[in-house]
Amino acid sequence: MEKLQFKVSINAPATKIYDFMLGINSISTYKEWTSLFNPTSTYEGSWDKGSKMLFVGVDEKGEKGGMVSMIVENIPNQFVSIQHYGLLKADQEITEGPEVEKWANGFENYTFEENNVTTTVIVDLDTAEDFVDYMNESYPKALDKLKELCEK
Repeated sequence: MEKLQFKVSINAPATKIYDFMLGINSISTYKEWTSLFNPTSTYEGSWDKGSKMLFVGVDEKGEKGGMVSMIVENIPNQFVSIQHYGLLKADQEITEGPEVEKWANGFENYTFEENNVTTTVIVDLDTAEDFVDYMNESYPKALDKLKELCEK
């Protein structure tokens, strides 16, 4: 598992960025910035600490798939920790086996550091080796999209 970090400075308060990033008031803001990973990207579940969350999208074959995760921590406007522990393939949750082992117990953490009118969003991400290039290419673009949304 590789550890990656991405940062973006956004001219908006942490409360707005947290809301838009997680889609708290409207899931459409979450879908908009995550569409850079998959145009159909969404989630099913709750951002409450301890809750199960499915991060899903539809693949080129029209099958629903994604990650089975748990919200380990959620301190509003400050920190969110997501633990990925399984895969979703065609509506089936897979939580063991060789494909899952690449991702098992991987974390995706969001930190919001507010300083006057600017908030720095830091994403710390564990990813499978075969996804490093994809994440290095996609995550900065997705965070730029989040910045654009929040600075409107």
